[in-house]
Amino acid sequence: MRVRVAPGAQKTKMNIPKEILEIIDKLQKADFEAYLVGGCVRDLLLKKQPKDWDITTNASPEVIQKLFPDSIYENDFGTVLVKTNSQLRELKTVEITTFRREGKYTDKRHPDTITFAKTLEEDLSRRDFTINAMAMEIRTKDRESRIKKNRIPVIHSFKFQIQNSKFYNIIDPYNGRKDLKNKLIKAVGDPQKRFQEDALRLMRAVRLSCELNFQIEENTLKAIKNNAHLLKFIAPERIRDEFIRIINSFNASQGILLLQETNLLKQFIPELEQTIGVTQNKHHIYTVFEHLWRSLDYAAKKNYSLEVRLASLFHDIGKPLVKKGEGKEATFYNHEIVSAKITRQILTRLKFPSAIINTVVTLVRYHGFVYDPLITTDAAIRRLLMKVKSDNILFLAQVRESDRIGSGCPKALPFRLRHFLFKVEKVQKQLKGEEPSLKILKLNGNDIMQILNIKPGPKVGMILNILLEEVLNDYDKNNREYLTKRVKELGNLKQEELKRLSNKAKEQYYNFLQEEELKIKKKYRL
Repeated sequence: MRVRVAPGAQKTKMNIPKEILEIIDKLQKADFEAYLVGGCVRDLLLKKQPKDWDITTNASPEVIQKLFPDSIYENDFGTVLVKTNSQLRELKTVEITTFRREGKYTDKRHPDTITFAKTLEEDLSRRDFTINAMAMEIRTKDRESRIKKNRIPVIHSFKFQIQNSKFYNIIDPYNGRKDLKNKLIKAVGDPQKRFQEDALRLMRAVRLSCELNFQIEENTLKAIKNNAHLLKFIAPERIRDEFIRIINSFNASQGILLLQETNLLKQFIPELEQTIGVTQNKHHIYTVFEHLWRSLDYAAKKNYSLEVRLASLFHDIGKPLVKKGEGKEATFYNHEIVSAKITRQILTRLKFPSAIINTVVTLVRYHGFVYDPLITTDAAIRRLLMKVKSDNILFLAQVRESDRIGSGCPKALPFRLRHFLFKVEKVQKQLKGEEPSLKILKLNGNDIMQILNIKPGPKVGMILNILLEEVLNDYDKNNREYLTKRVKELGNLKQEELKRLSNKAKEQYYNFLQEEELKIKKKYRL
């Protein structure tokens, strides 16, 4: 079939890095076919600068390695990583994959054996979605088009202008360009077969829908619903990576709704599915599930961090387990504690990094902090800082904003929350940027041992705990004169009495915030 160029095709300038053009040029000079393929072609057609560049060729992996000695081939999928001299991280290595055709997928993720294809059209037929099943032919100067030479049976070929003013062909056998125009995610060929080959494509369809703001084509959507159970074959890390990209997209909340609609949500976060239909009390106009996705929606629209988005989505996830009663007077006592525990279980199950897990769990645990300018003391702020850490305070305020908007409140940042941030900054300046901990004390364990002329032991730790509690309560006491005097007084106590005071100090530390919250709740009849 002769290649047909779309009449009146618009010339679109594209910026393709020289490293990519050099790789393609080298393959063509060795008399091999070489095409840009997949997501980078899609992004170029959407006038977006691609982050990843993939090249497909009829050269075997062994030949590619000979042409590019500084390359790596450590997989069973026909993909060679070619190193470049680029200073850009995304261009330091470029993937070149030999034409492949599909085989049997026993594990629903990888083909049992790799069978190399002879033609580009065979390779494109195995790809997931039509918008990812396009290739770009880039010809070096005076080199004949492989499309014309091999009479590649494509349905459409379009010419586009690259930065050096040459023209190149877009090979589009599955009408991907039409689906781009119509903003559709559509499987290549039989969607049932595509998802059974690689179940991660189920998540990828939702992710692409969120990132591109596209709809999923009807038959493809139906196939996702029918094959959602296959997600159990996918490693948690792979699910996590797609989930993160959904959460980090502008349309994150729609992604959650789409995951729920396609039966995927219950496969990897059943705890979130269990919040559907759970009504709340007089303080909320939405069910728990709707409140959570609306909170996420605000965080996404404000472009808040991944940690804030996750905390906004999970902050009330424990409410179904603690709910007592129905209607306006229903209660959810200790839901922050239960939600934090569930959040840790979810993020651990999905193999999130420990740092992210700890931050998100902390934000969920303390998202319900209560603050009143007339009641909350500096001591309460110091204790909150000790629990949450200074780096997370702004995140905590952002979760509170998301919580408010997700509850239907008209204002994200009321006076009370703004005053809270002001007071936090004031206390942080008082602490001179240090975290509230034993380190803020004007004397340390060595000082105590020297003052009391004792050796290292439990007594030193108990005295430090007592001193810290006193300083948290009244920061003016944090001076060497007072602390030295207090160490001498405590040093005269018996071990049992010292232990009792130390334990009491720890108990006061954990209960102080709750006592202040009770005062505020009582004042406002919460």
